[in-house]
Amino acid sequence: MKPPIAKRIPHPHELHGDVREDDFYWLRDRTNPEVIHYLEEENRYYDEIMRPLEKQTELIYQSMLDRVPDSEVKVPVQHGPYFYYSRLDKNKQYPIYARKQATSRNLLPKVPEEVVLDLNELAKDGEYLSVTMQRMSTDHNRLAYLENRDGTDRYTIHIKDMKTGELLSDRIPDVFLYGSMEWSRCGEYIFYITVDESQRPYQLWRHRLGSDVENDQLIFEEKDITFTLSMYKSLSGKFIFVHSRSKTTSEIRMIDADSPLSPLQLLDGRREGIEYDVEHWGDELLILTNEGAPNFQLLRCPLGDLDSRVKVAPYNEDRYLQAMYPFRDALLIFGRENGLTQIWVLREGELQRIEWDEPLYTVSILSDQSYETAEVLIQYESLLTPKTTYGLNLLTGEKQLLQVAPVSGEYDRSRFRQEQLWAIAEDGVKVPMNIVYQEGALRSGPAPLILYAYGSYGANSDPHFDPYRIPLLEKGIIWVTVQVRGGSEMGRRWYEDGKMQNKRNTFTDFIAAAKYLIEQGYTTSSKMAARGGSAGGLLVGAVANMAGELFQVIVPAVPFVDVVTTMLDATIPLTTLEWDEWGNPQNQDDYFYMKSYSPYDNVEAKDYPHMYVTTGLNDPRVAYWEPAKWVARLRAVKTDDNVLVLKTNMGAGHFGASGRFNHLKEAAACYAFILDKLGVATE
Repeated sequence: MKPPIAKRIPHPHELHGDVREDDFYWLRDRTNPEVIHYLEEENRYYDEIMRPLEKQTELIYQSMLDRVPDSEVKVPVQHGPYFYYSRLDKNKQYPIYARKQATSRNLLPKVPEEVVLDLNELAKDGEYLSVTMQRMSTDHNRLAYLENRDGTDRYTIHIKDMKTGELLSDRIPDVFLYGSMEWSRCGEYIFYITVDESQRPYQLWRHRLGSDVENDQLIFEEKDITFTLSMYKSLSGKFIFVHSRSKTTSEIRMIDADSPLSPLQLLDGRREGIEYDVEHWGDELLILTNEGAPNFQLLRCPLGDLDSRVKVAPYNEDRYLQAMYPFRDALLIFGRENGLTQIWVLREGELQRIEWDEPLYTVSILSDQSYETAEVLIQYESLLTPKTTYGLNLLTGEKQLLQVAPVSGEYDRSRFRQEQLWAIAEDGVKVPMNIVYQEGALRSGPAPLILYAYGSYGANSDPHFDPYRIPLLEKGIIWVTVQVRGGSEMGRRWYEDGKMQNKRNTFTDFIAAAKYLIEQGYTTSSKMAARGGSAGGLLVGAVANMAGELFQVIVPAVPFVDVVTTMLDATIPLTTLEWDEWGNPQNQDDYFYMKSYSPYDNVEAKDYPHMYVTTGLNDPRVAYWEPAKWVARLRAVKTDDNVLVLKTNMGAGHFGASGRFNHLKEAAACYAFILDKLGVATE
């Protein structure tokens, strides 16, 4: 079967005296039967290309299945009279959420389990299912959860009566997928945030339990199209904080959870470039802000005098403070230092860092813990250490090992190595890389290597343990994550230096890492694959144009590749929210800078690596037509005979198939393609 060739219909875009040809613009119209036919033809071509790799795909899939533990049970988290946890059985697609009523952790083995929510019962064979948020009422008698079945960001609130197991008649549609619902403390009201036509979360509503949704009250509307709404309840449960946020500016309002009918209270009006978060601790509010402190500083103020603010601890430029966790007996701060995640405890006006044994690691504080707890649960992992849960005694500072996540099959960590490497970018900046491989992988010289990065929105690519990566490492694959600018791994400035008019640093950092790995003998261009998803798909898509000769295969997942066209169209979901990240091409300087790296606008008549591109028809973040147009243009222009496939999930969105086995099947197919092109045997 020959690859599909999309028809070309001239559609020039003219702006700032410049013309961009867009012959595949017609692929945007999903109501056009020809568009669906083209996507289906691409899927048929994908199936044809992958058919010879069916055995390899199945072997990789089975090797991943062998790594699925018989049962995965999360450490129970105490909240009120219950300990909440989730478990995932080996033969189940989805987790089961459960709880046990006990006064202490030691009594849990003797207490019967109560199922809170079994996603396997909600799921239907072959259908998409996503449950993103669960919120239990203060009395623990009602569960509100968000459910979606089409892959968009429009979710529906369902409320379950924990005594009867039945769903209440209350059913609230068009709610955003996260940070979008909280209970009042009395349990009579639930606050929620809905999305507009572009799926931007923008309206805050109050619903009284048992009433008609049509009678719900609109509390606040965010009218600035560059801002979104979210909310979260303080750890104490006393307040609900409603957050208006752009990529650069914050504004927070407060609801007294004990007085759900009281008006919103504005804490600090929005000022361009000033970001802050708020928490409640005792008789005070804690404020984490970048005002006068690029890496954020911690302030406090009395509840009765919000303008009276003092520093909680001295500002340290080397620490990037990102989140606050105020418990009754101690204040914990999460952030970054030395390129790694860190946790500090406030003691006598100083932040004392919790120390760990490995040179590379990732730590986090588990969510939804009780404000009154004396034992805070911390999760730790590295490239070699499975997820490990510790209990931190807030009074003594001692750590108690509670659980190490099981790894099914043989795993001897002494057989593997993890390292931190540094590449030198073209402007002289040192770029960190995390690398993991099996001992002896380099014994015969350069090895097959997968290079991954993300590099946008300040999101971090931290060292983490992945049991499903072990079969690849055992085949001699070296796995490298490069922490390019655009993330926040090295602090807030690392993010600022990889966005807007600095965005090209993200791509050149990745290229510098690839060149370093070749120069140092880790791999060669014929043995290296590049991977990235979403904004990371933009990264590897741009690199395909800028330095595709460095790679044998490139895998852009749900890639953001038609940058200028998308950023010019405010009707597309989330576009207006992105102007502070990429720029607004209505501005001439932004337009030409974005055009200089946009993968779709820079396709050339030259050779490209093998490429494995994925998308989802219902994706609200990166519309399917971006990768579809890009693949169509590549097919029409590129000069090589390398394989180019486009796989469209016709029933899902940005995150691909739901259900872990379906995810593993998708991953196995992708890895089979990569290993085949790198010349790695799967048997």
